[in-house]
Amino acid sequence: MPSHLSADHPAAQPPGRGSVDALITQTRRLKGEVDAVRRDAQGDGTDPHGRWQRALCDLALHQLNDIGAHLTELRDGPPAVETAPVAPAPRGDALLSRVGSAEWNLLTDEADWSAELYQILGRDPAAPPLTLDELPSLVLEEDRPTLTAMVTDCLVDARPIDGEFRIVRPHGEVRTVHMMGEPVLDSDGGTAAMWAVLRDVSELRRSQRTVRETRDSLQRHRHLAQTEHRLTVELQEAVLPPWRDSLRLPHQGRRCLDIAVHHLPAGASSPIGGNWYDALELSDGDTLLSVGDLTGQGPAVASTMAMMLGALRGMAMAGTQPAQLMSWLNQLLDSGVQPALAGAVCCRYRPQTRTLVWAQAGHPAPLLFRDGTGRRLSAPGGVLLGATSGAVYEQAEKTLEEGDLLLLYTDGLVPRGWESPRRPSETESEGRPADATPLLDLAPRFHAAPTARDCVRMVVEEFGTGDREDDACVLVARVTP
Repeated sequence: MPSHLSADHPAAQPPGRGSVDALITQTRRLKGEVDAVRRDAQGDGTDPHGRWQRALCDLALHQLNDIGAHLTELRDGPPAVETAPVAPAPRGDALLSRVGSAEWNLLTDEADWSAELYQILGRDPAAPPLTLDELPSLVLEEDRPTLTAMVTDCLVDARPIDGEFRIVRPHGEVRTVHMMGEPVLDSDGGTAAMWAVLRDVSELRRSQRTVRETRDSLQRHRHLAQTEHRLTVELQEAVLPPWRDSLRLPHQGRRCLDIAVHHLPAGASSPIGGNWYDALELSDGDTLLSVGDLTGQGPAVASTMAMMLGALRGMAMAGTQPAQLMSWLNQLLDSGVQPALAGAVCCRYRPQTRTLVWAQAGHPAPLLFRDGTGRRLSAPGGVLLGATSGAVYEQAEKTLEEGDLLLLYTDGLVPRGWESPRRPSETESEGRPADATPLLDLAPRFHAAPTARDCVRMVVEEFGTGDREDDACVLVARVTP
């Protein structure tokens, strides 16, 4: 805004019509692009991020509408002075209903209001304009000191006016008005008059308030998600076996298993699921091997996973065989307050006979690698844990040989869309499920690997890169001499 005006200050020349038309065209094009972004952000209203995006787009469109209307008035010039009866007020979202002007002559105590200002303040166009002393009568009581201070500073200290206050229209409607103005000085430097432009910014402030509220909601949502993610990680780390290097079970004797495991976490933007692995030497000298995946994500799932893993260990230590163990785990999930489903495979290895006794519950069967080739073990019957009350689970036995390698894994180890080097026809001809093919293709490399840890490292190098949608576990056990 220019500095203090003189009463005889010459009017500024309007800009060229062509340059203003170009700005109007750019504004319209930008409005169309913002509106397209808003349509892309449409959702069901439950996503805090989506609500925040739509609120920002609404605010941007609101301001672009104002800019376009301002530029149109700048191009066409001020509206003609009304000499006939005032026409009906334009619709509520028109710019002319939200911007008005006024001048108060301090020497004659006269006031001059534009027709738009009458509309903003809800005054009868036939009524005389209010003086500066009368103007506060329209203002909300708690905002009157603000208006009085602005006018006083302008008239006494020649300070520009730039502030907001709320008015109460005749029917009780409260609107927010932004006022900008300056004193008009006479030839002696005294204040002769005051002019001001008043704008109804109610919709603008409402849009800004919506943006703030949706932004705060989004921040709270993100903070909650970060807290849940941290809690889930801490629970998972506390529950899963702490060892990371190779483990030999049983600890003493021959024909033991060389075991290595790895947990592949989901990407930073993905929630953590309920995947687990376990290897434990049992009281009778057998070895427990298990992996599983509980549906869902977050702390509640991690807590349920801890319960299931504890129950699995306790029952296995008591001598429960895999099939019966699955039945009792199913009963445990089925009796829970919160419904849940889980896939799992449980193996019991007997080193004296190199026998593997195992059962599964809606889970990928273990992969057996022998002499440089691999295949999936034929799975005994078993539905997902928690799916059916009183479900019966079968178990199978497999005699292993020295050098055999078992690979247990959870769903999601092989990322979705993974392209195997094998053609689909080759996969079908070998009778191998497509999702296991990328793992079975590692058989020659596994055969050459000296330890289970080396095999796990190959799996991680092959499938553990990039931003994963879900976490996964892999357990490798090799039969030693």
